[in-house]
Amino acid sequence: MSATIDTISTKKVLIIASNPTVSETTGWPIGMWIAELSHPYWEFVENGYEVTIVSPDGGKLELDSWSNPHDESGYSAHDLISAGFLAMPQTNGLLEDTQKLSDVNADDYDALFLVGGQAPMYTFYNNEELHKFVADFYEAGKIIAIVCHATCVLLKTQLSNGDLLVKGKTWTGFADSEEQFADNFVGKRIQPFWIQEEANKIEDTNFIVAGQFRSHAVRDGNLITGQQQYSGAAAAKLVIETLGQ
Repeated sequence: MSATIDTISTKKVLIIASNPTVSETTGWPIGMWIAELSHPYWEFVENGYEVTIVSPDGGKLELDSWSNPHDESGYSAHDLISAGFLAMPQTNGLLEDTQKLSDVNADDYDALFLVGGQAPMYTFYNNEELHKFVADFYEAGKIIAIVCHATCVLLKTQLSNGDLLVKGKTWTGFADSEEQFADNFVGKRIQPFWIQEEANKIEDTNFIVAGQFRSHAVRDGNLITGQQQYSGAAAAKLVIETLGQ
């Protein structure tokens, strides 16, 4: 399902968001973090891009509850962009029945953007079909952007020569310090593993982080990564900058 505006550009971005699942560590229903979709979406359409939102299995997307500006927790009540996205039928409707990733033709798109949240740690991490899609897109010389917990795919995505995509690359993702903060906040372990901790075990890669919950996005060639939910717009801006070069 696509959303378009009258454009002066023909650039097309494919956004992949996680299908909902249940956390094996907390038992919570989990999904994607809405700010990591709504903020990049806004950047892209404001710059005249065509955006398509899909998911590995297709169908309706669900939000991590704390990412919803209307959630009773109030955790994301400040997120006016997401509140607007969810309030508008033409954008909220994009989450109701997403196309299945396997039905997508990657040749139709100039850039790929993977949305984080809690669910990708289960639905992206071991998804070999997704890993191959990401690797093939990258090896076609096109731009890949991945934010927050979606960067778990980079721990396993291999290129056709068998090397990890992140070999020799500088990249970022959800920081150990942010994981610890989240665990302390809820009083229990949330994630099955920590991305920074696992990335530090990989030889010949450079995983870097900035301050806790600060906007931080990194570009290394055609790989763009964002640290967490406050980094989606920054990652999208790097995509736009790179496509304009």
